[in-house]
Amino acid sequence: MSQLIVISAIGTDRTGVVQDLTKVVLACGGNIEESRMTTLGAEFAMLLLVSGNWHTLSRLEQDLDKLCDKGDLQVSIKKTDDKPIAENRMPYAVDVVALDQQGIVFNLANFFASRDIEIADVATRSYAAAHTGAPMFAVQMAVNVPSSVHVAQLRDEFLELCDRLNLDAILEPVKA
Repeated sequence: MSQLIVISAIGTDRTGVVQDLTKVVLACGGNIEESRMTTLGAEFAMLLLVSGNWHTLSRLEQDLDKLCDKGDLQVSIKKTDDKPIAENRMPYAVDVVALDQQGIVFNLANFFASRDIEIADVATRSYAAAHTGAPMFAVQMAVNVPSSVHVAQLRDEFLELCDRLNLDAILEPVKA
């Protein structure tokens, strides 16, 4: 019977860090179902959803500990289950761009949480604006809106929040 674990790993960004971790997963007989990997500052961060039988996952725990003994990688493992299918929820994409300022992610998260809207995925980045070099901040989110929510009203409230915070934003349905 297949089981699932989530592996989170953070280590010094270097060539081969992805290879090292995925080599251990493969050698133990695990299968990477989903992953997110990125460089954050001088660190490299990975989140992996790995499937395998109980023996595979037991070996993974031991072999990942050995990999961490080299000192430049910290790994955490957590057993998990399949995510229940959220019925009666509509997937929406949120794109926000603004001059960088504190609290953008918090304000967006607070807006959606207060309306029982699940945030499924978030990616952010800072960058310098073309031509001016002004510090910019971009957010991309995937949210799941309950079918009971009136979308036109939600969009109006969302855009009102974005106007107050001086955010340029779009809220639109995900098209398959």
